[in-house]
Formats: sequence, structure tokens, C-alpha cells
Amino acid sequence: MAASKPVEAAVVAAAAPSSGSGVGGGGATAGPGTGGLPRWQLALAVGAPLLLGAGAMYLWSRQRRRREAGGRGDAGGLKRNSERKTPEGRASPAPGSGHPDGSGAHLEMNSLDRAQAAKNKGNKYFKAGKYEQAIQCYTEAISLCPIEKNADLSTFYQNRAAAFEQLQKWKEVAQDCTKAVELNPKYVKALFRRAKAHEKLDNKKECLEDVTAVCILEGFQNQQSMLLADKVLKLLGKEKAKEKYKNREPLMPSPQFIKSYFSSFTDDIISQPMLKGEKSDEDKDKEGEASEVKENSGYLRAKQYMEEENYDKIISECSKEIDAQGKYMAEALLLRATFYLLIGNANAAKPDLDKVISLKEANVKLRANALIKRGSMYMQQQQPLLSTQDFNMAADIDPQNADVYHHRGQLKILLDQVEEAVADFDECIRLRPESALAQAQKCFALYRQAYTGNNSSQIQAAMKGYALYAQALTDQQQFGKADDMYDKCIDLEPDNATTYVHKGLLQLQWKQDLDRGLELISKAIEIDNKCDFAYETMGTIEVQRGNMEKAIDMFNKAINLAKSEMEMAHLYSLCDAAHAQTEVAKKYGLKPPTL
Repeated sequence: MAASKPVEAAVVAAAAPSSGSGVGGGGATAGPGTGGLPRWQLALAVGAPLLLGAGAMYLWSRQRRRREAGGRGDAGGLKRNSERKTPEGRASPAPGSGHPDGSGAHLEMNSLDRAQAAKNKGNKYFKAGKYEQAIQCYTEAISLCPIEKNADLSTFYQNRAAAFEQLQKWKEVAQDCTKAVELNPKYVKALFRRAKAHEKLDNKKECLEDVTAVCILEGFQNQQSMLLADKVLKLLGKEKAKEKYKNREPLMPSPQFIKSYFSSFTDDIISQPMLKGEKSDEDKDKEGEASEVKENSGYLRAKQYMEEENYDKIISECSKEIDAQGKYMAEALLLRATFYLLIGNANAAKPDLDKVISLKEANVKLRANALIKRGSMYMQQQQPLLSTQDFNMAADIDPQNADVYHHRGQLKILLDQVEEAVADFDECIRLRPESALAQAQKCFALYRQAYTGNNSSQIQAAMKGYALYAQALTDQQQFGKADDMYDKCIDLEPDNATTYVHKGLLQLQWKQDLDRGLELISKAIEIDNKCDFAYETMGTIEVQRGNMEKAIDMFNKAINLAKSEMEMAHLYSLCDAAHAQTEVAKKYGLKPPTL
């Protein structure tokens, strides 16, 4: 199954709010030791819509045509992409028809005939835009209809709901649709109309359950339903993330993630090892032993804790240096801001970054690094103009800083400014020829440019670099070669959890080997139990398998590890989709296809 926009593999990992991109700066890449799987590739691998997560995206994407419902409006029928505004119902039977014995059944049909006649009259009023009169006719039809005629009665309720909808009487719409669904639990029109009413009434949970049922009944082939589901899931996710993120306990990422983050910077003073003058003379000769700081400095103690991987103490030590307005106040501000970003507290990081940037007397590399991190933070918050301003300012004040061009190049790819991105990566490579990550990012920028131009020779020339190369090979469905590339990534960096997730997803797409895929993703969690990307991926796969409880558990673990509000909102959307499917299965016995 080929992706519709394979070129997105080049850059989505630089923007996707998954493992490695939740903080400003170096985590926003897709190379070894950094970022997460592009969202489109996750969908490709497991064949599911990412937000609805219902296991049938392949059905939707094929857009197989169904024949439209015929002349009679079947209560459960659907017309793809129709607005579902018109009333429906079969034509009235001829008077006295149906039961030839002419007994009590004949009288029953007469009452049904009268109900149908009232409905037909209501339809005429409806088409003429006389909705109050239509409602009166549908009400008459409901009162006349024999109670055992479920299909007809459900249609009358649904038609009256359609008239109430035109009058924007959403509560009455929901009530009538509920009656229709009680009589016919798989009544697509009534379920969708009730979903829209719930949306207007701000009943998001109820709206999501109804539209989920509709999507399953329609085989994920009606774009209107899918878009409503996506819209509601995003709104729910944003609401929950806003509340959760505001009250969340700060969580330090894993040491592997932190080291990977700092390794993506080459001109970052605060991540450099302690200088000789910062340690006592006797400690310089004690190999393997923790060094002690020569000066009484909170910043230097924080640096020592960094070397010891005792990250939890760094913010407090930096605060001591800042409060004392010590010698290393600018460095302490930047280091504290960086760890605020790492624990997902952008609000606390920004004032520190602002101060460093405004300190004209501070080391220019400190200010440039602060601008890169603030610009990356703005990129994560989807504020491209502010992000661009910060990167440009960093380039102005420190034109020989390779990190500026590397991270600005990522932003340019996200903004679809591929030629400018290539120019930035070229400048980064000129300044730092050994930068393998910049080389790989440049290759992907060229790959995207070549793919857009459909130039096969340029595509092959651009496809270089291990992890990114593997993603490009997967896009080209050269699965065996992609697998070899991921193996090389693991040989180079055996503790990189995200590579195992990539390789696990490849097994699903390539060989449909679910057991091997899950084994590799489980290995990722074993390596780094704070790898939110692994939990998210595992949850998405469990949705595909129909294991909603386990999926919800995985998504909740990822939510607790999320590094940004935007990432958390996405994860809540996935979790809410799984919850909705659970409720739909209980209420209507509806389940989407599974792996």
C-alpha cells in the first residue's frame, strides 16, 4: 500500500509532536538518536486513520463506489457525501393493499396508509421550506403509525428531526433521532443527524460516539462523516490537553533522550564538558570518579550533575546561580530554560530564553543558542513567523554557527521552502563537514524536491543516510533494503528506542508480521520506558487488533510522557477514538475491521 504523499517522510519527523520533537531545538529531527515516526507513515504501516483509529483507512482511501439508494428512502440506507437534509420514506401503499384477508390486518394497514399519507404531505411542506407545517404532518404520521412498524416509525421520527434541524432546534433534533435509533439501531441518517445536533449542543463525547458508529456503518467511505469525526476528536484533544498540561507534574525525559537532544547541537556552550579550570586540581587526575566543582557556583554544580546524569538537580542549581546573579548567570538561564523545555514547561522556559537573548554583553553563542531554542519552541507551537524571525536573528548575530542553519533548514522544509532549506543545510555542512545529520537532512530535502519533480535519477542520488534513507526506501517499497538500514542504525546506536519502533512498523507494512513488530516495539519500551512514541505506536496497533482496553492504557502512558500540549492533544484524540469505539461496540455491536 503506497502513501499518497510519500515525500512527507522527509520532514514530518522534524515537526511531528512525537518522541523527540516536543522540546525546542535538536529533538526536531528524524535522524538516529532523535525524533519520532512521521504520522503518515504510522498510518501507512497499520492501515488506519490516525485520529479515528478505526482500522479501516484502506477502505476509505480506496473510495469504492456504492450504488446510491433507490427511489425509496430505506431507513438504514446511505447516500455517500449527501448532506442528509431531505426527508425520506417509502411511497404510500395503495389503499386497502397488503393483507388480502380483509380482517383486522386490513384496518392496521389503513392506519399505516394514513400515516404514510401524512408523511408524504409533510415531505411536500418540507421541500417547500414550510418546516412548521412539515413537523405537524410528521407528528400526525407518528401518532397514526402502528407501534410495531419500527422501520416506518423510525423514518417518521427521522423526517421530523430533519425539519427541526432546518429550524435549528437542536435539542428536538437529538430527541427525535434518539427515537429513530431506538427503533432502528443502524439507522445511518438518524445517527449522523444526531451527531450534528450534539455538535451544536457542545456534547462532544456523544457526537463522537454517533459519528464513530456512522463511519463504521459506512465503511469509512463518506468524507463528510470522517471530517466531523476528525474535527470533534481534535476539539476534545485540545480541551483535555489544555487542562492536563496546565496541571501536569514535570517529568524528566530518559537519559538517552536528553543525551540525544544535546548531541544534536554542535555550537552549544552549556552542553560542553566542564573546563579544566572549573574542576579542582586533584580531581583532574581521578579517572572514573566524580569531579568536584572548584568554585562555589550553582551553574558549575549543575554542569557537574549533567556529567553524572543527575538531571533532576539541574534546574534548582541553575536557580541558585541566577538568584545570586553569579558569574555564570547567562549560562544558568540558558541551561535552566533548556531543561524546562525538556520537561515540557515552555511557559517557564520562555522568560529565561528572553533574558539571555536580551543580554547584549552575553557570549554571542549563548544568545544564538537561545534564539534557536526559542525559534524551535515557536515552531512546535505552530507560530512560523516568530520562529523564522528568531532563526534569522540568530544567523545575523552568529553567522558562523552551524546549528542555526541546521535548525532553520528544518523549518524551511516544514514551510515547503525546499530550495532555501537545501541552502541552509549546505551552509551547515560547509561549517561542520562532519555533520552526518545535516547531510541526511539535506538528502531528504533533495529527495522531496526530486520526488515533487518526478525525477527518478535525482531521487536515487538524494536517498542517502541511515534512518532517513530507510524511511525513503520504505516509501519506495524497497522494504528489504530499508530493513538493512535500520539494522545499521541499531549497530551504530543500540540504545536508540525509536529505531526499534521504526523497524517494528516496517515488519507490519512489509511482512504483515504482527508478532515481530510488537516484539521490536516492546524492545523499544524495554530500552527506554519513557519513550512516548513507542507507547503511542503500540496503542495504535492495539486499536487495529481490536484490543481497546490495552490501546487506551498505552495512549494514557504516552499522554503522561508528552512533552508539549500539542503532542498531548494528539494523544488524547487517539485515546478518545478508542473510547468511542468501545462504547459503539457496547451499544450497537459495531466493530471495524481488525488486523
